[in-house]
Amino acid sequence: MSTLARLVHLRWNVPVIAELHRGRGGRFVNLVHGLGVSRESLRRTIAFLEADGLVQRNPGYGHPLRPEYLLTDAGARLGEPAVALTDLLRELDATDVGLRKWSLPILTGLGDRPRRFSELGNSLPGTTNRALTLALKDLEAAGLVTRTVTTDYPPATLYGATPPATRVAQAAERLRMPE
Repeated sequence: MSTLARLVHLRWNVPVIAELHRGRGGRFVNLVHGLGVSRESLRRTIAFLEADGLVQRNPGYGHPLRPEYLLTDAGARLGEPAVALTDLLRELDATDVGLRKWSLPILTGLGDRPRRFSELGNSLPGTTNRALTLALKDLEAAGLVTRTVTTDYPPATLYGATPPATRVAQAAERLRMPE
């Protein structure tokens, strides 16, 4: 699984990194209310990010309102790209579809030219045909992907990125996890 696909495996990973970067850390309850995420989803997300070495519990003592969670050095490198991506998705009104599991890997996989379904699927190890189909339909409905059926025989279906999707893909490319 690519590092980008791993990072967006959970829907809230990127927004949590962005919020921790904006606030130079954060408290659990503030993240729940600020992001509108359920407590259980945030628990899973924090555990995932801690296991990947991107977030850590604040080891310090002090004021009771000090941040509970901080970005590690590796997480801090993703902070600014995460903020840029979440802001861009909000600007395009595509946050919901843009942060689904396969959306960003598909948009980066499309690149600068239209691709066939099978070609796109082969470039995304770990995805299933059903997941790819559903993600492409959602992205098309959001205006981020175009679907064209050729007049060749046999007809082929090509998927391409729209100009806003190209901007999202460029922002997502900056979000590659450190190896």
